[in-house]
Amino acid sequence: MDPTDQRYDQGDCGDQLMPAPLIMQFGTSRFLQAHVDYFVAKSIEAGRSSTPIAVVQTTSNPSGRARVEAFNQMERYPVRIQGIESGEAIDRVEWVGSVECALQASQSWEQVVELFCQRVTHVVSNTADNGYQLAESDHPDDRPPSSFPAKLVSLLFARFSSTGQGVTIMPCELIVDNGQVLKGTILSLARDWRLSEAFLAWLDEECIWVNSLVDRIVSSPLDPIGAVTEPYALWAIEDQPGLVVPCVHNAIRVVSNLAPFEWLKLGVLNLSHTYIVERWRQADALNVETVYQAMNHKALRRDLEAVLSDEVIPILQSMQLGEDVKAYVDAVRERFLNPYLEHKLSDIAQNHANKVERRILPVWQARSGVDCPRLTACLRQHHLIK
Repeated sequence: MDPTDQRYDQGDCGDQLMPAPLIMQFGTSRFLQAHVDYFVAKSIEAGRSSTPIAVVQTTSNPSGRARVEAFNQMERYPVRIQGIESGEAIDRVEWVGSVECALQASQSWEQVVELFCQRVTHVVSNTADNGYQLAESDHPDDRPPSSFPAKLVSLLFARFSSTGQGVTIMPCELIVDNGQVLKGTILSLARDWRLSEAFLAWLDEECIWVNSLVDRIVSSPLDPIGAVTEPYALWAIEDQPGLVVPCVHNAIRVVSNLAPFEWLKLGVLNLSHTYIVERWRQADALNVETVYQAMNHKALRRDLEAVLSDEVIPILQSMQLGEDVKAYVDAVRERFLNPYLEHKLSDIAQNHANKVERRILPVWQARSGVDCPRLTACLRQHHLIK
Protein backbone atom coordinates (compact mmCIF):
# COMPACT_ATOMS: atom_id res chain seq x y z
CA MET A 1 0.00 0.00 0.00
CA ASP A 2 1.45 3.32 -1.06
CA PRO A 3 0.75 6.03 1.59
CA THR A 4 0.98 8.73 -1.07
CA ASP A 5 -2.19 7.72 -2.90
CA GLN A 6 -4.41 5.57 -0.66
CA ARG A 7 -6.27 6.03 2.59
CA TYR A 8 -5.39 3.99 5.61
CA ASP A 9 -7.97 1.93 7.47
CA GLN A 10 -7.82 3.93 10.70
CA GLY A 11 -7.36 7.44 9.39
CA ASP A 12 -6.54 9.72 6.50
CA CYS A 13 -2.74 9.63 6.79
CA GLY A 14 -1.21 9.30 3.39
CA ASP A 15 -4.06 10.80 1.36
CA GLN A 16 -1.54 13.02 -0.39
CA LEU A 17 -0.63 13.59 -4.03
CA MET A 18 2.97 14.09 -2.93
CA PRO A 19 4.58 12.82 0.28
CA ALA A 20 4.20 15.68 2.74
CA PRO A 21 6.22 16.06 5.97
CA LEU A 22 4.70 14.54 9.07
CA ILE A 23 5.41 14.41 12.79
CA MET A 24 4.90 10.93 14.24
CA GLN A 25 3.73 11.02 17.85
CA PHE A 26 3.88 7.94 20.05
CA GLY A 27 1.21 8.28 22.71
CA THR A 28 -2.37 9.51 22.91
CA SER A 29 -2.22 11.04 26.39
CA ARG A 30 -4.11 14.14 27.45
CA PHE A 31 -0.72 15.71 28.21
CA LEU A 32 0.36 15.47 24.58
CA GLN A 33 -3.06 16.72 23.46
CA ALA A 34 -2.61 19.91 25.53
CA HIS A 35 1.14 20.29 24.95
CA VAL A 36 2.83 19.22 21.70
CA ASP A 37 -0.40 18.82 19.71
CA TYR A 38 -1.61 22.21 20.95
CA PHE A 39 1.66 23.96 20.01
CA VAL A 40 1.67 22.42 16.54
CA ALA A 41 -1.95 23.46 15.98
CA LYS A 42 -1.33 27.06 16.99
CA SER A 43 1.81 27.21 14.86
CA ILE A 44 -0.10 25.96 11.80
CA GLU A 45 -2.97 28.38 12.47
CA ALA A 46 -0.51 31.27 12.60
CA GLY A 47 1.14 30.22 9.34
CA ARG A 48 4.46 29.59 11.10
CA SER A 49 4.65 25.90 10.15
CA SER A 50 2.69 23.37 8.12
CA THR A 51 3.63 19.89 9.39
CA PRO A 52 0.75 17.96 11.01
CA ILE A 53 0.85 14.96 13.34
CA ALA A 54 0.17 11.25 12.98
CA VAL A 55 -0.66 9.80 16.39
CA VAL A 56 0.33 6.20 17.07
CA GLN A 57 -1.08 4.27 20.01
CA THR A 58 1.70 1.96 21.17
CA THR A 59 -0.39 -0.12 23.61
CA SER A 60 -3.67 -1.97 23.21
CA ASN A 61 -5.59 -0.53 26.15
CA PRO A 62 -9.27 0.26 25.42
CA SER A 63 -9.06 3.93 26.46
CA GLY A 64 -6.24 4.55 24.00
CA ARG A 65 -8.17 2.74 21.27
CA ALA A 66 -11.16 4.99 21.90
CA ARG A 67 -8.94 8.07 21.58
CA VAL A 68 -7.58 6.76 18.26
CA GLU A 69 -11.13 6.45 16.97
CA ALA A 70 -12.01 9.95 18.20
CA PHE A 71 -8.92 11.50 16.57
CA ASN A 72 -10.00 10.04 13.26
CA GLN A 73 -13.61 11.15 13.61
CA MET A 74 -13.01 14.74 14.78
CA GLU A 75 -11.21 17.40 12.78
CA ARG A 76 -10.59 19.41 15.96
CA TYR A 77 -10.82 18.79 19.68
CA PRO A 78 -11.12 21.22 22.63
CA VAL A 79 -8.47 22.23 25.14
CA ARG A 80 -9.94 24.13 28.07
CA ILE A 81 -7.44 26.51 29.68
CA GLN A 82 -8.25 27.44 33.27
CA GLY A 83 -6.17 29.29 35.81
CA ILE A 84 -4.43 32.52 36.69
CA GLU A 85 -2.50 34.38 34.00
CA SER A 86 -0.77 37.67 34.82
CA GLY A 87 -2.96 37.96 37.90
CA GLU A 88 -6.22 37.46 35.98
CA ALA A 89 -8.51 34.44 36.26
CA ILE A 90 -9.12 32.90 32.84
CA ASP A 91 -11.38 30.14 31.58
CA ARG A 92 -11.40 29.67 27.82
CA VAL A 93 -11.66 26.90 25.26
CA GLU A 94 -9.27 26.64 22.33
CA TRP A 95 -9.46 24.16 19.47
CA VAL A 96 -6.69 21.87 18.28
CA GLY A 97 -6.67 20.58 14.71
CA SER A 98 -3.07 19.42 14.23
CA VAL A 99 -3.73 15.65 14.13
CA GLU A 100 -3.98 14.38 10.56
CA CYS A 101 -4.76 10.82 11.61
CA ALA A 102 -4.33 8.24 14.35
CA LEU A 103 -3.22 4.63 14.05
CA GLN A 104 -3.07 1.70 16.44
CA ALA A 105 0.32 0.01 16.14
CA SER A 106 -1.00 -3.50 16.79
CA GLN A 107 -3.66 -3.16 14.08
CA SER A 108 -1.97 -1.00 11.44
CA TRP A 109 1.73 -1.67 11.75
CA GLU A 110 2.41 -1.80 8.00
CA GLN A 111 0.84 1.63 7.58
CA VAL A 112 2.91 2.98 10.47
CA VAL A 113 6.08 1.61 8.84
CA GLU A 114 5.25 3.13 5.43
CA LEU A 115 4.49 6.53 6.91
CA PHE A 116 7.65 6.43 8.98
CA CYS A 117 9.78 5.60 5.98
CA GLN A 118 8.22 8.04 3.49
CA ARG A 119 6.84 11.07 5.31
CA VAL A 120 8.05 11.42 8.91
CA THR A 121 10.60 14.13 9.67
CA HIS A 122 10.22 14.25 13.48
CA VAL A 123 9.28 11.83 16.23
CA VAL A 124 7.81 12.87 19.58
CA SER A 125 6.88 10.57 22.44
CA ASN A 126 5.40 10.65 25.90
CA THR A 127 5.17 7.07 27.04
CA ALA A 128 4.45 5.87 30.57
CA ASP A 129 6.99 5.89 33.42
CA ASN A 130 8.30 2.52 32.24
CA GLY A 131 8.09 3.51 28.58
CA TYR A 132 11.79 2.90 27.89
CA GLN A 133 11.75 -0.57 29.40
CA LEU A 134 12.30 -3.47 27.04
CA ALA A 135 10.30 -6.67 26.81
CA GLU A 136 12.20 -9.96 26.84
CA SER A 137 9.80 -11.29 24.24
CA ASP A 138 10.68 -8.60 21.68
CA HIS A 139 12.20 -9.97 18.48
CA PRO A 140 13.31 -8.15 15.31
CA ASP A 141 10.81 -10.14 13.24
CA ASP A 142 7.82 -9.06 15.35
CA ARG A 143 5.35 -6.81 13.56
CA PRO A 144 5.14 -4.95 15.80
CA PRO A 145 7.35 -5.71 18.78
CA SER A 146 5.84 -5.14 22.22
CA SER A 147 7.88 -2.34 23.82
CA PHE A 148 8.16 1.24 22.58
CA PRO A 149 11.99 1.11 22.13
CA ALA A 150 11.68 -2.09 20.10
CA LYS A 151 8.99 -0.53 17.91
CA LEU A 152 11.25 2.46 17.33
CA VAL A 153 14.26 0.27 16.44
CA SER A 154 12.13 -1.61 13.90
CA LEU A 155 10.89 1.64 12.35
CA LEU A 156 14.34 3.19 12.22
CA PHE A 157 15.82 0.08 10.61
CA ALA A 158 13.05 0.08 8.00
CA ARG A 159 13.77 3.73 7.22
CA PHE A 160 17.52 3.09 7.05
CA SER A 161 16.86 0.23 4.63
CA SER A 162 14.57 2.30 2.40
CA THR A 163 15.18 6.04 2.07
CA GLY A 164 18.16 6.21 4.41
CA GLN A 165 17.19 9.72 5.45
CA GLY A 166 17.87 10.65 9.06
CA VAL A 167 15.06 11.64 11.40
CA THR A 168 14.85 13.92 14.46
CA ILE A 169 13.70 12.23 17.66
CA MET A 170 12.30 14.53 20.38
CA PRO A 171 11.15 12.49 23.42
CA CYS A 172 9.08 14.30 26.06
CA GLU A 173 9.34 11.82 28.92
CA LEU A 174 10.29 13.32 32.29
CA ILE A 175 13.79 11.85 32.23
CA VAL A 176 16.97 13.94 32.50
CA ASP A 177 18.76 13.89 29.12
CA ASN A 178 15.79 12.00 27.69
CA GLY A 179 17.07 12.16 24.11
CA GLN A 180 20.43 10.67 24.99
CA VAL A 181 18.88 8.07 27.29
CA LEU A 182 16.53 6.95 24.52
CA LYS A 183 19.41 6.91 22.02
CA GLY A 184 21.43 4.69 24.34
CA THR A 185 18.49 2.32 24.74
CA ILE A 186 17.95 2.14 20.97
CA LEU A 187 21.65 1.54 20.21
CA SER A 188 21.87 -1.16 22.88
CA LEU A 189 18.84 -2.99 21.53
CA ALA A 190 20.10 -2.72 17.94
CA ARG A 191 23.35 -4.36 19.05
CA ASP A 192 21.46 -7.07 20.93
CA TRP A 193 19.51 -7.78 17.74
CA ARG A 194 22.83 -7.90 15.84
CA LEU A 195 21.78 -5.28 13.33
CA SER A 196 24.47 -3.97 11.01
CA GLU A 197 27.31 -1.69 12.01
CA ALA A 198 26.22 0.59 9.17
CA PHE A 199 22.82 0.95 10.83
CA LEU A 200 24.42 1.69 14.19
CA ALA A 201 26.56 4.39 12.58
CA TRP A 202 23.46 5.82 10.85
CA LEU A 203 21.61 6.04 14.19
CA ASP A 204 24.56 7.85 15.71
CA GLU A 205 25.49 10.15 12.85
CA GLU A 206 22.39 10.77 10.72
CA CYS A 207 19.61 10.87 13.32
CA ILE A 208 19.26 13.77 15.76
CA TRP A 209 18.44 12.83 19.35
CA VAL A 210 17.07 15.83 21.23
CA ASN A 211 17.01 16.42 24.99
CA SER A 212 13.99 18.39 26.14
CA LEU A 213 12.06 19.34 29.27
CA VAL A 214 8.29 19.68 29.34
CA ASP A 215 6.19 21.46 31.95
CA ARG A 216 2.43 21.85 31.96
CA ILE A 217 -0.16 20.58 34.42
CA VAL A 218 -2.94 18.86 32.48
CA SER A 219 -5.53 18.20 35.14
CA SER A 220 -8.19 16.09 33.43
CA PRO A 221 -9.30 14.62 30.11
CA LEU A 222 -12.34 15.61 28.09
CA ASP A 223 -14.52 13.01 26.44
CA PRO A 224 -13.88 11.62 23.87
CA ILE A 225 -10.67 13.63 23.33
CA GLY A 226 -9.42 16.94 24.65
CA ALA A 227 -8.07 18.13 27.96
CA VAL A 228 -8.29 20.67 30.76
CA THR A 229 -5.00 22.42 31.43
CA GLU A 230 -3.40 25.45 33.06
CA PRO A 231 -2.25 28.56 31.16
CA TYR A 232 1.44 27.96 31.90
CA ALA A 233 3.36 25.81 29.43
CA LEU A 234 7.01 25.18 28.61
CA TRP A 235 8.84 23.00 26.12
CA ALA A 236 12.55 23.67 26.61
CA ILE A 237 14.58 22.07 23.82
CA GLU A 238 18.35 21.69 23.92
CA ASP A 239 19.90 22.99 20.71
CA GLN A 240 22.40 21.04 18.63
CA PRO A 241 23.78 21.17 15.08
CA GLY A 242 21.17 20.35 12.46
CA LEU A 243 18.18 20.70 14.77
CA VAL A 244 14.99 22.00 13.16
CA VAL A 245 11.99 22.38 15.47
CA PRO A 246 8.80 21.39 13.61
CA CYS A 247 6.63 24.20 15.00
CA VAL A 248 6.86 27.66 16.55
CA HIS A 249 5.19 28.80 19.77
CA ASN A 250 5.97 31.24 22.56
CA ALA A 251 6.07 28.37 25.06
CA ILE A 252 8.86 26.66 23.09
CA ARG A 253 12.38 27.71 24.01
CA VAL A 254 15.43 26.41 22.18
CA VAL A 255 18.33 26.75 24.60
CA SER A 256 22.00 25.84 24.69
CA ASN A 257 21.72 24.08 28.05
CA LEU A 258 18.73 22.48 29.78
CA ALA A 259 20.38 22.38 33.20
CA PRO A 260 19.05 25.79 34.37
CA PHE A 261 15.47 24.76 33.53
CA GLU A 262 15.93 21.39 35.22
CA TRP A 263 17.22 23.09 38.38
CA LEU A 264 14.37 25.62 38.40
CA LYS A 265 11.72 22.93 37.98
CA LEU A 266 13.35 20.69 40.58
CA GLY A 267 14.15 23.43 43.08
CA VAL A 268 10.92 25.40 42.87
CA LEU A 269 8.02 23.40 41.41
CA ASN A 270 8.97 19.89 42.56
CA LEU A 271 10.54 20.91 45.86
CA SER A 272 7.56 23.11 46.74
CA HIS A 273 5.09 20.31 46.12
CA THR A 274 7.05 17.93 48.33
CA TYR A 275 7.74 20.52 51.04
CA ILE A 276 4.03 21.41 51.23
CA VAL A 277 3.24 17.71 51.70
CA GLU A 278 5.93 17.42 54.38
CA ARG A 279 4.43 20.29 56.38
CA TRP A 280 0.85 19.13 55.66
CA ARG A 281 1.59 15.73 57.18
CA GLN A 282 2.83 17.43 60.32
CA ALA A 283 0.35 20.33 60.61
CA ASP A 284 -3.19 20.55 61.90
CA ALA A 285 -4.70 20.91 58.43
CA LEU A 286 -7.40 18.27 58.35
CA ASN A 287 -9.58 20.20 55.88
CA VAL A 288 -6.76 20.79 53.41
CA GLU A 289 -6.82 18.35 50.50
CA THR A 290 -5.36 20.21 47.51
CA VAL A 291 -2.43 22.44 46.64
CA TYR A 292 -4.84 25.36 46.20
CA GLN A 293 -6.24 24.83 49.70
CA ALA A 294 -2.72 24.56 51.11
CA MET A 295 -1.85 27.91 49.53
CA ASN A 296 -4.83 29.40 51.34
CA HIS A 297 -3.93 27.81 54.70
CA LYS A 298 -2.09 30.40 56.78
CA ALA A 299 0.54 28.15 58.37
CA LEU A 300 1.28 26.04 55.29
CA ARG A 301 1.55 29.11 53.05
CA ARG A 302 3.84 30.84 55.56
CA ASP A 303 6.15 27.80 55.74
CA LEU A 304 6.38 27.50 51.96
CA GLU A 305 7.03 31.20 51.39
CA ALA A 306 9.76 31.14 54.06
CA VAL A 307 11.61 28.16 52.63
CA LEU A 308 11.45 29.68 49.14
CA SER A 309 12.56 33.19 50.06
CA ASP A 310 15.17 32.31 52.69
CA GLU A 311 16.63 29.09 51.31
CA VAL A 312 15.63 28.02 47.80
CA ILE A 313 15.91 31.37 46.00
CA PRO A 314 19.37 32.17 47.48
CA ILE A 315 20.62 28.68 46.56
CA LEU A 316 19.41 28.88 42.98
CA GLN A 317 20.64 32.45 42.56
CA SER A 318 24.10 31.41 43.79
CA MET A 319 24.22 28.83 40.99
CA GLN A 320 24.11 31.60 38.35
CA LEU A 321 21.64 29.74 36.17
CA GLY A 322 21.14 32.65 33.81
CA GLU A 323 17.38 32.64 34.43
CA ASP A 324 15.23 34.93 36.58
CA VAL A 325 14.70 32.76 39.65
CA LYS A 326 12.24 35.11 41.35
CA ALA A 327 10.14 35.37 38.18
CA TYR A 328 9.93 31.58 38.03
CA VAL A 329 8.92 31.45 41.71
CA ASP A 330 6.19 34.02 40.97
CA ALA A 331 4.96 31.87 38.08
CA VAL A 332 4.87 28.73 40.24
CA ARG A 333 3.01 30.61 43.00
CA GLU A 334 0.42 31.70 40.43
CA ARG A 335 0.08 28.11 39.24
CA PHE A 336 -0.40 26.83 42.80
CA LEU A 337 -3.12 29.47 43.33
CA ASN A 338 -5.11 28.18 40.35
CA PRO A 339 -8.66 27.84 41.78
CA TYR A 340 -9.70 25.46 38.98
CA LEU A 341 -6.97 22.90 39.57
CA GLU A 342 -7.72 20.11 42.06
CA HIS A 343 -4.16 18.85 42.55
CA LYS A 344 -4.57 16.51 45.51
CA LEU A 345 -1.89 16.48 48.18
CA SER A 346 -2.57 12.77 48.71
CA ASP A 347 -1.45 12.15 45.12
CA ILE A 348 1.73 14.18 45.56
CA ALA A 349 2.35 12.34 48.85
CA GLN A 350 2.75 8.99 47.12
CA ASN A 351 6.35 7.74 47.49
CA HIS A 352 6.98 10.79 49.68
CA ALA A 353 10.26 9.66 51.25
CA ASN A 354 11.69 8.92 47.83
CA LYS A 355 10.55 12.33 46.58
CA VAL A 356 12.22 14.08 49.54
CA GLU A 357 15.48 12.41 48.54
CA ARG A 358 15.13 13.20 44.82
CA ARG A 359 13.67 16.71 45.08
CA ILE A 360 15.00 18.29 48.27
CA LEU A 361 18.37 16.66 48.93
CA PRO A 362 20.02 17.81 45.65
CA VAL A 363 18.98 21.44 46.30
CA TRP A 364 20.31 21.27 49.87
CA GLN A 365 23.58 19.80 48.58
CA ALA A 366 23.95 22.82 46.26
CA ARG A 367 23.47 25.31 49.12
CA SER A 368 27.06 26.71 48.92
CA GLY A 369 27.03 28.41 52.31
CA VAL A 370 23.33 29.34 52.35
CA ASP A 371 21.80 28.65 55.78
CA CYS A 372 18.97 26.12 55.29
CA PRO A 373 17.34 25.29 58.64
CA ARG A 374 13.98 24.21 57.16
CA LEU A 375 15.39 22.02 54.41
CA THR A 376 17.89 20.57 56.89
CA ALA A 377 15.13 19.69 59.36
CA CYS A 378 13.14 18.00 56.60
CA LEU A 379 16.11 15.90 55.48
CA ARG A 380 16.97 14.92 59.05
CA GLN A 381 13.39 13.85 59.62
CA HIS A 382 13.89 11.36 56.80
CA HIS A 383 17.40 10.33 57.99
CA LEU A 384 18.99 11.56 54.78
CA ILE A 385 21.59 13.67 56.59
CA LYS A 386 22.97 13.70 60.13
